[in-house]
Amino acid sequence: MTNDADHGTADHGTAGERPDAPVWRKSPVSNPSGDCVELAGLANDRVAMRNSREPGGSVLVFARAEVRALVEGIKDGEFDDLLLPAHHP
Repeated sequence: MTNDADHGTADHGTAGERPDAPVWRKSPVSNPSGDCVELAGLANDRVAMRNSREPGGSVLVFARAEVRALVEGIKDGEFDDLLLPAHHP
């Protein structure tokens, strides 16, 4: 992943892409303190992702297939262990 400092865009496999007027969405059940991720669909089968607390900050851009694989993995419970407190030896 590269970081495009001129556009504040972290890029995952594409040449820095920052939508002019993205339609950002986050879950209605998101954390009231603002600890959320927002997503926006882009052209060319891309999806942008950002931290909702830093709307002017970095944007990660993924292929739609990558986001689909992530969402399917989340639905299948593949990442449930990440929601548990970390156990330190």
